[in-house]
Amino acid sequence: MLATRSMTDFASKVAYQLLSFPELHNKSYAKDFIGKMRCVKFADGEMEVEILSSLRGKDVFLIAGAGRNSQGIPLDENKMELYHAVDAIKRSDAGRITLVEPFFSSSRSDRTTRRNSVGFWVHTKTLISLGVDHIITFQLHSDKSRSAIDPLLCAIDDVPATPLVKEFIASQFIGDQENLRNHVRSNWAFCSVDAGGEKLAKKYAEAFGAPLVIAHKQRDYNQQNTVESIRILSDIALEGKEIWIVDDMIDTAGSVYALVKELKNRKVAKVNIAIVHAVFSDPAIKRLNQLYQEGLLNNVVATDSIEITDYVRSQMPYLHVVSAAKLAAELIMRVHQQKSLTPFFDDFDVDNYFGGLKLFF
Repeated sequence: MLATRSMTDFASKVAYQLLSFPELHNKSYAKDFIGKMRCVKFADGEMEVEILSSLRGKDVFLIAGAGRNSQGIPLDENKMELYHAVDAIKRSDAGRITLVEPFFSSSRSDRTTRRNSVGFWVHTKTLISLGVDHIITFQLHSDKSRSAIDPLLCAIDDVPATPLVKEFIASQFIGDQENLRNHVRSNWAFCSVDAGGEKLAKKYAEAFGAPLVIAHKQRDYNQQNTVESIRILSDIALEGKEIWIVDDMIDTAGSVYALVKELKNRKVAKVNIAIVHAVFSDPAIKRLNQLYQEGLLNNVVATDSIEITDYVRSQMPYLHVVSAAKLAAELIMRVHQQKSLTPFFDDFDVDNYFGGLKLFF
């Protein structure tokens, strides 16, 4: 297993989980399992990646990401390092290259018009042409993106990470079956950020047996990341309810900022947010903090698919971070052993969870 600079912290967590598996208890094998790689930058900005471990014929897993990181490496540099890393691994005569990219930053650029580039296609085409055999990612922004990859050239597993978030909500905010039946199902509701997120919000609502609320946003297309208005579609009274806004990610928080304000106008009791990818581009943290300080927002739950740096944690005391490291470790081990990944595509069942079947905690 190797990692680019932006994902070294996450890779360390994954390695810790992997080394707890019975298959890797042998220390000599474990030492050989975690490889070394370094990135060298030249004065003019060019780079090279050097592999410092023997990879000949091996099943190589590269953990990479282009998002926020504690080293402050920008997105474009992270991508170039990833491409160089894949090339270096291929030149090291690896047997198979599996890229584990928890947050596929280019997945939002998936729409085609006559004269625009498509970031998802550019990224995956580059990776495949360099030699990636298999891509594992969490919660792509759009289901249709998977169809852009030719399965004859590269396999892709877009693994849902929402079960991690749902299990955390059950553990930390519900607690037991009695509270689920007597309070949650009559007092909670799950709300999409927009009409496109209805499918995701519906899965949350079904998982917890609570009502579904749909938000419909009208964008101001003259400005990027700007919401003009929000309409709430619900067949239940929202006053006094605890609302969970759910989405795959938060970027600038423009949509959730407007939605939280509108929900509070409906006199809901609490508003929480649950996401997978905490992108938090400026001014997201500022907007969320304003909502929290005004008493409009109570909690935000997110995974560490993008590094939650010490700065972000210090700025957002209401942020709860769910680690995806064990999930990544399980996926890596199953792929290496040629086992089915089907169990990871099953949705979270809250009744089974409180009945004793705990997956990640």
